[in-house]
Amino acid sequence: MRTTAPRRSVRRTVAAAGVAAAVLASAVTGCDSGGAKPAGDRGAGAAGPRWNTAPTSIAAVGDSITRGFDACSVLADCPEVSWATGDDPAVQSLATRLLGAAAVPARSWNLAVTGARMADLPGQLASAAEHKPDLVTVMVGSNDACRPTASSMTSVADFRAGFEQALSGLRAASPTSQVYVSSVPDLQRLWEQGKDSPMVRQVWKLGICQSMLAEPLSGAEGATARREKVRARVVEYNEVLREVCAKDRLCRYDGGTVFQYPFSAEQLSRWDWFHPGRDGQARLAELAHRQVTAAQPPR
Repeated sequence: MRTTAPRRSVRRTVAAAGVAAAVLASAVTGCDSGGAKPAGDRGAGAAGPRWNTAPTSIAAVGDSITRGFDACSVLADCPEVSWATGDDPAVQSLATRLLGAAAVPARSWNLAVTGARMADLPGQLASAAEHKPDLVTVMVGSNDACRPTASSMTSVADFRAGFEQALSGLRAASPTSQVYVSSVPDLQRLWEQGKDSPMVRQVWKLGICQSMLAEPLSGAEGATARREKVRARVVEYNEVLREVCAKDRLCRYDGGTVFQYPFSAEQLSRWDWFHPGRDGQARLAELAHRQVTAAQPPR
């Protein structure tokens, strides 16, 4: 029994050596596990590329919002007013603010497609990767929630799988491209802006986002529950965007900025009161520029 004390001493020595080794390893690796830094800060004090606040080329992917749909004329794309790559002076797109108006035609590419959903993103990012852009903007998810019925919305699992596949493909094809990810807008807020206008309700009947906009004046329990279900799904999509983006050193999620933005009727299309008009596109460009050029990502 006298051997107990010496054995304890040996164990304490080994344990102390292990702690010292762990501390040393932690210092070398920048403490990237356990108490890991937020995703946007991982470039600081760690090996690997850091976020560049002054990219010199931009590719935009996503859906009708990035195409400027219904911003200039009814049921038509208007990419010149796109928040991401447009050249309209009234909008001052992200590309214009970062590159200067003269460089926009040669150094930016709008690859978004009206009606696109998350399932289309891998192909869009593959096309973006061919240009090896400094920055790729992503705004997608509205059409995954805007379906003929609430039950036909894209599942959260499929939305996540699509985003992971898309980001992984981009990273393999263009390792240094930064990605700015916009949150999905609050579709319920947009419904609230247009629902009281008879003209708007007639336009919505053409098939725009029926999961949210069908029976726009109905206060029945079923209609209310349907709208709340759609909004809840958008919240879930945004959480997926945040989580997946956080795993990539060169991906920056907007922190829910677009989802939280209180779009007014004046900032929406005068044809459908749902898509952003020129002023709405300008607000999106302003929000994106603020996020892309910030020293740190949003909290």
